[in-house]
Amino acid sequence: MTPKEAADVLKLMEEYEPLVNNSVAFAEQLSNDLYVLDEANLRAMISSEKQMTQLMSSIDEALAEVARVEETLEICDELLGSIKQQMDHIHQENSLLDRIVSNKTRLMDEILFLTTRLDLSREHCDALSRADLSSPSRVKACIAAAEALSGCMNIQVQPGYRKLQSVAEQLIMFETLKQNFENSFISHITAIFELQGSAQVPALGQPVDKLSAPSHGLHHEELAPYAPLMAWLRNANPVLFCDLPKVYAQNLSRLYDREIKAFFEQAKTSLLGRRKGSLQESLEKPMAMGSRQQYRWSLPGSREGQEDTPDKGNVIKMLEQVLRELQPLCTAEQQFIEKFFQLSQDPANLQVLEASATGGGESTAPPEDPPCTKPRSQLEEPTTRLLSEIFSCLEPELRGFLDVCNKVHPFGCLQVLVTLNDSVFEMWGFSSALPPSFLNAVLGNMLLLAKSSFNKYIGTLCKDIEEAKIPSKMKGGILPSVSRFEEFVDFSEEVFRTARRRGELDKAHLQLAGSVFSSINSLSSANLKVNTDMVMMENFHHIHCFLCQKKIHCLEGKKREAKQRYSEHMEKYVIKYLGQPLEKLNHFFEGVKARVAQGVKEEEVSFQLAYSKQELRKVIEKYPGKEVKRALETLYRKIHKYLSPEENLLPVVWHAMEQEFIRQYQEFEDLIQRCYAGSGIAMDFTMEDLLSYFNSITLSHM
Repeated sequence: MTPKEAADVLKLMEEYEPLVNNSVAFAEQLSNDLYVLDEANLRAMISSEKQMTQLMSSIDEALAEVARVEETLEICDELLGSIKQQMDHIHQENSLLDRIVSNKTRLMDEILFLTTRLDLSREHCDALSRADLSSPSRVKACIAAAEALSGCMNIQVQPGYRKLQSVAEQLIMFETLKQNFENSFISHITAIFELQGSAQVPALGQPVDKLSAPSHGLHHEELAPYAPLMAWLRNANPVLFCDLPKVYAQNLSRLYDREIKAFFEQAKTSLLGRRKGSLQESLEKPMAMGSRQQYRWSLPGSREGQEDTPDKGNVIKMLEQVLRELQPLCTAEQQFIEKFFQLSQDPANLQVLEASATGGGESTAPPEDPPCTKPRSQLEEPTTRLLSEIFSCLEPELRGFLDVCNKVHPFGCLQVLVTLNDSVFEMWGFSSALPPSFLNAVLGNMLLLAKSSFNKYIGTLCKDIEEAKIPSKMKGGILPSVSRFEEFVDFSEEVFRTARRRGELDKAHLQLAGSVFSSINSLSSANLKVNTDMVMMENFHHIHCFLCQKKIHCLEGKKREAKQRYSEHMEKYVIKYLGQPLEKLNHFFEGVKARVAQGVKEEEVSFQLAYSKQELRKVIEKYPGKEVKRALETLYRKIHKYLSPEENLLPVVWHAMEQEFIRQYQEFEDLIQRCYAGSGIAMDFTMEDLLSYFNSITLSHM
């Protein structure tokens, strides 16, 4: 039994539950129900026979109707098949017509493209053929024609079109016009370069205060109208274009050589205050003045400097004027060639130009030149290489002018260094806002040269100071080396007063100060007629006072050292000279201290034969109060005689001697009390007497 059947049986058994226990009754009941159902089923079948007959007739009618529809559909299908063939034929014909129209349109477009884009007007052809560049209007016509020709030649033409005779002839005509015009333009612009390079330099007869560098504004204005043609030639034929900057540099360098040499000749004449004929004499004379025996120098602007130096204290002013005049000259030329020769374009497109400019640019700087401080990548740019050839004489002439500045004044190298330092700092301080300048590189080289010259000069000056010999007749006072150091510091501080950098000066100050100190220290072996400690004391005191007045930060250590050395030598000087008034008494107590130091008891010193009480009384009797006062007066006169009055050290030294004399007196009294106690021995003068002696001597000489 299936699950459904089993469920139905269970349901039936639940329905007839009372009869289930009686199987016979249950079976009879089921049989009766089945009979009833069969009877109902037969009656239903008999009642539906008529409906079945009607249904069958409806089905027959439907089948007949379907047969008619199928016949109609077959007829329509036959009709539609013929129409489809006709429509396919029409569509095929229409696609062929569309293709014909499209081909005709494309052909017309290509014909119009070739006839319009490859067509150069008769006016432009005539302008290029004549290549007349004699007037601004004709130059403009040539520019327009060249641009139109470039427009025609730059059109992308399919390779197949080049086989067409008309197209080939047109392209040949364009190439012929281009080559002829290129040759004519190059000849014309080269002639202008040669003419400008051969221009005469006007006579420079201006006054000193109107020194001015030549201007090439007119030359640049003459070439400016040809800038569009230069740009056209650069794009049309880079190989021919790359030779033009070199031709320009070769021709203009001759003009610049003459102008720059004349400019620097006038600057030298203005600086020396003499005409050209005595220029060499002017250079030789300052060299003789700057010898080792010439110690006195002057500050700029002083009368002494105006009388002794031919530049009249004008080195800085003249050098600044020269640099001010060179700045616009180099800047204008750099801006012109960058614009005229398109040098600021993409460096990748300038490899040919850079290669051509290499030969002329590298040979301009002598091998002994110091390396430039600019980056190497900038040195290899075409602009810098071209300017190096154009201004090939600028660096040598500037170097020569700086040599004149160095020779015309004993401290010329210092003035040159300050001026160049400030100029380079001012130019390079705006390097982020301004394009790299050729003059910056030149001044960078000159600055390195100026630093080298300055260092050499400082080295020579230090050597002169250290090796300077003291005059045999010198009795004291300030040494020449100290005076030279002070004059250098005075002059340099005045020059560097407004300078932006002073690193080199601080190093020079330290070197010179070390040499001066070494020179003073060498006095210990010098054959002086006066006390060496006195001379060293005066000179160190002088240096200390001078450095206190100047307040130079880098020399603070030297200032403290000078004060220490001054104090040391003053102490030695005082002690030595104080031994003279009480010489025997001083020697006696020195011996007493020596015996005590050797281990002799203080109360037993008086039992030494040489240091007995009797010997002490003999020594003390030799120095009565009047004798001591007379000895102090003699000492004062001697000190007054040898001390330099300009240092005004007499009161200081005399007060130091007073303090030292009092200290010695107190020491003597103390030794008498400790070693000769109860002997009743005492000095012939008291502390009050000693103070009155010093006071009276001081008042009597005021």
